Amino acid sequence: MNHISNIWNHPKTSGAGLLIAVITIGSVLSQQGITLGTAGSGTVVALVSGLASALLGLLARDPASPASSANSTSSTTKLGAWALIALLLPLPFVSGCSEASVAQNIVNWTPALESAVATVDSTAALLAPADAPIFVAATAGFDAASNLLVAQAKAYLANPTASVLAQLQAAVVAFQQQVNASFLSAAKISDPASQAHVTAAINGVATIVIAMLSLVTSASSEDAVARMASQSTIKLAAVRPYMDESKAVAIVARHYGEPAEWARAQERQVELNVAQAGF
Repeated sequence: MNHISNIWNHPKTSGAGLLIAVITIGSVLSQQGITLGTAGSGTVVALVSGLASALLGLLARDPASPASSANSTSSTTKLGAWALIALLLPLPFVSGCSEASVAQNIVNWTPALESAVATVDSTAALLAPADAPIFVAATAGFDAASNLLVAQAKAYLANPTASVLAQLQAAVVAFQQQVNASFLSAAKISDPASQAHVTAAINGVATIVIAMLSLVTSASSEDAVARMASQSTIKLAAVRPYMDESKAVAIVARHYGEPAEWARAQERQVELNVAQAGF
């Protein structure tokens, strides 16, 4: 009877617990390839998990009743924490709902990638004369790699087959390796002002390439991911000291139109997933 009375006396907390259970179960089902059918361009599991996450966010903002106003701040804080925990779970819509939605998400990143590469191209003019040649050499392949990756992403959206996916896998790994190599080469630049420009420019490209790499791996088999990781000789851990989390969070937040806290959780989860996959 105590369990029943607790549910009745604390409906918001009980509701939050139920929604988190739905999200967690949905995550497990998605990881096992259980979809329960399709819903639009995604799956039923993804749809239910996404709705549960949205309802959890609304519940965290639900105002307390006048009778419990003394505990409203504490209650809202706790529910906000539960909402953040739910965001950190490997949700189906983070790991990819379907080939079509993954392909669309990859293509959606391409304008930001093209803009970031354009920033790299214009950065050399801001550097000290001795530093510009180092930076230009470090980022020389960015334009070609970006054009190839964008083309492969659009090709995969139009025709999400295994053969096209294999080409996309090769393109994103090759670009990721170029970006990692550029971080290490640009580290030779000692002028503080030049280093600030260089780091900001490369970080803009790195953030988007890592996001696209995560999306591609979510649509790939375990064997394919292992093959991709074996081609990644410069690991994320080697360049992490040069990465700027605040810039990455700003890019993700702007791309998805979401609060920085949510973007930070997503960015960290993506980096963790990529590192655990062997990149």
